[in-house]
Amino acid sequence: MRSHRRVARSPDWTAAAVSGFVAGAVLMVLEMLWSTNLMGATPWTMSHMIAAIVTGPDALQSHAFSVSIVALSLVIHYVLGIVFGMILAAIIAPFHLDSSPAMVLLVGAAYGLVLYLVNFYGMARIFTWFADVRGWPALIAHLIFGMVAAGMYWKLERPALMR
Repeated sequence: MRSHRRVARSPDWTAAAVSGFVAGAVLMVLEMLWSTNLMGATPWTMSHMIAAIVTGPDALQSHAFSVSIVALSLVIHYVLGIVFGMILAAIIAPFHLDSSPAMVLLVGAAYGLVLYLVNFYGMARIFTWFADVRGWPALIAHLIFGMVAAGMYWKLERPALMR
């Protein structure tokens, strides 16, 4: 059994960025499905909410398709996904939490839970409109985000000697 004590082991940053990007794409699709099927909203509702992080609450006045809103939302979503993927890798690598698929998926799920709490309870104090979409669908989507990011990182990371 491997020890999970902290050691000087750098993450594979490329694998981390790609993993966050892929997990962000999965989360985006889940958000579109959940907003249309469970919330009864348009598929663009979450795009407007995400874009409002930068543009302010004016983006929330409409939920119709807008190229500029969707483009801005994609940029924000993917940048955050990459950043969150890199943070996850910075946790996984030094503690050898990638010692098995089960371990890395468990860590990813825990990370997704923390992200959900930070986003929908912490950040919702600043971006109040996110409080409206708290709940099981968002929680499950964030658990999946963490698991996809962790699982992708586990599959993509290269040994330190190859970097």
